[in-house]
Amino acid sequence: MSKRLWSTSIPLPSNGTLRRARTTWWADLLVFVALGLLLFGIVEVAARWTAPRTEVTPIELTPFVLPLYALYSLARMVVAYALSLGFGLVYGSLLASSRSAERILSPVLDILQSIPILSFLPGVVLALVALFPARNIGLELAAIVLIFTCQAWNLAFCFYQSQVSVPRALREAASVFRLTRWQRFTRLALPFATIPLVWNSMMSWANGWFFLMASEQFALGEQSFQLPGIGSFIAVAAEQGNLRALGLGLLTMLVVIVGLDLLLWRPLLSWAERFRVEDTAGTSRQPALVSLWLQRSRLLAWLSDTALPPVWRVLERAMNSLLGEGTAASTPGQQTGSPTRRARSVRLLTFAGLGVASVWGIGTLGQALLRLPIDAWAEIGRGTVLSFLRVTTALLITVAWTVPVGVAIGMNPRWAPRVQALLQLVASFPATALFPAVVLVVIALPGGSQLAALLLLLLGTQWYVLFNVIAGAMAIPNELREAAALAQLSGWQRWRLLILPGIYPSLVTGLITAAGGAWNATIVAEYVTFQGAAYSAGGLGSVIAASAEAGDYGLLFAATLTMVALVVTLNRVFWGRLYRLVSQRFRLD
Repeated sequence: MSKRLWSTSIPLPSNGTLRRARTTWWADLLVFVALGLLLFGIVEVAARWTAPRTEVTPIELTPFVLPLYALYSLARMVVAYALSLGFGLVYGSLLASSRSAERILSPVLDILQSIPILSFLPGVVLALVALFPARNIGLELAAIVLIFTCQAWNLAFCFYQSQVSVPRALREAASVFRLTRWQRFTRLALPFATIPLVWNSMMSWANGWFFLMASEQFALGEQSFQLPGIGSFIAVAAEQGNLRALGLGLLTMLVVIVGLDLLLWRPLLSWAERFRVEDTAGTSRQPALVSLWLQRSRLLAWLSDTALPPVWRVLERAMNSLLGEGTAASTPGQQTGSPTRRARSVRLLTFAGLGVASVWGIGTLGQALLRLPIDAWAEIGRGTVLSFLRVTTALLITVAWTVPVGVAIGMNPRWAPRVQALLQLVASFPATALFPAVVLVVIALPGGSQLAALLLLLLGTQWYVLFNVIAGAMAIPNELREAAALAQLSGWQRWRLLILPGIYPSLVTGLITAAGGAWNATIVAEYVTFQGAAYSAGGLGSVIAASAEAGDYGLLFAATLTMVALVVTLNRVFWGRLYRLVSQRFRLD
């Protein structure tokens, strides 16, 4: 593995020409301008969050408010993603720490990812609004939590899959060097998971854009909540049939997505290439233009070479102390990873608190479910069958096209940067904004509502599989590709002996998250309201959406519980066994 994997500083050019380029004045100017814009954005968002809350927030459909609305939506997405990434790293590490932890935490993650976003709405929104009744921060935090629920789970699964797939040789090397748990995390776990984390981060952002409308504008019974942002702008424009405003809103969202691709995702993809596990030199990827500009900044060079290393050393000592460990060099005889008394106490208190909360929640739900009539349960049963068939069909169609396309992109380093931007745009495009128009077009066709629901379900779930397959294909070591070429493998033999074994762990991870995302997407695919009319394709998602809109919380909880039970059962009986089989048979050992 490259020596840069073990580096904690930002790699900078080493030849004389680029060293002179590092002092370019305009690069520092761009950095200062970016910092100024960042400071302005923070101040503006903070002013919005701390402003007094009004009962009705009007959404203006003029182009002059779009930059400010874009800033508000982007801020919610950034905060939600930061929380999602932190959750994914911590939860994925706990999942991979031991078999006992996996037996407890894996079902919990299955339950969390199977709960639809609308089922989070009543408790989350009402609780946070009650906690901050006079300020906007309550609704803002509610929107962030809702975006978090559609971003976090695939990151946790992705990081867990990477940890259980780390080659045994690298684990043994970490033991030989007596790395502490924090050092193992920063020098082995994170570098090995970098490529799938970057691709799944793009998927999380795309899914966040997909559900942005549901997060910024929603109704609970007779209460209606709105937040200024691109999602609410597009939703109001679609509801009013204002095609000009709808086009401007979609154009603004596309500009933001393209800007993020140029300024963030392309540099990250280029940087992630250095973390491929291989012993031979692979095809180097052309650095992103933004990366080359940043390498010319004197300020960033000073931060990388002088300011960040001391901060990193302080952070490392603090984390080692928090985990009850010393540094590897100062405690050569220490067994790293042994739990301390404080850690055991915290774990015991955590499980006790979870137990009390679970007992209270089960009692409360039991009372609500007992009052539900038989007809409601029959409706839930019919909806479950319809949604199961719809989700299964969507997954089969997804696998049929994402595997060959994802492999073609991931196995060709020249294609990846060119196609990635297009994929990011298409995956992030809010199909929910165009779905009312799709309904009006296909509703007159035979099975029109079913076709429309399946289309939206595909648009909301297929990207999980595609992005994971691309990441898996890109991570296949170069020496294995060269060995396949020397053995003159071609056609089906190359797929059977090289490609499929190389992408199996990532493919299964994508399918698990896609299945959970598909069940979540049924709430927007099976029930659509447009210009005062409701269009239902039938299904469990339709029951959840309609009950949430009507404020029928008993039916909402019953349908949600049914969906959770079904998804957890499928994960335990089918997906879990398939994942363990794949992770054991297809490791880079």
